[in-house]
Amino acid sequence: MSWPDRVSVYHKLHSPPSSAVDSFTLDVLILSERHQRIVARCVEEIVVYNYRRGEKTSLQPFMLEQFGQTWRAQEEAKRENGTKASELVERVECLEKSSWNREGAVEDTGGS
Repeated sequence: MSWPDRVSVYHKLHSPPSSAVDSFTLDVLILSERHQRIVARCVEEIVVYNYRRGEKTSLQPFMLEQFGQTWRAQEEAKRENGTKASELVERVECLEKSSWNREGAVEDTGGS
């Protein structure tokens, strides 16, 4: 990756939120917009900290609610896109079978 380029950074929750923990993990994907490729994968560990008390604290109810909504949205998107990907693979395999995977098919390597 080199300048000029822009990156897109995507985060996702690694696991469902819980009130029993004082931290959570995010999986991170950084993409080069110019090359349309992954340039880095990272893991972020976020610790919830109460600066007034000077100590770690558990996730607050409003945080749990928002992270819960995010987790459910991620899982739904995973199901929907997994189904779409499976359908696409099925269609490509069908196309392959009807073209070069048929009996008697010979690959044209461009020779004379």
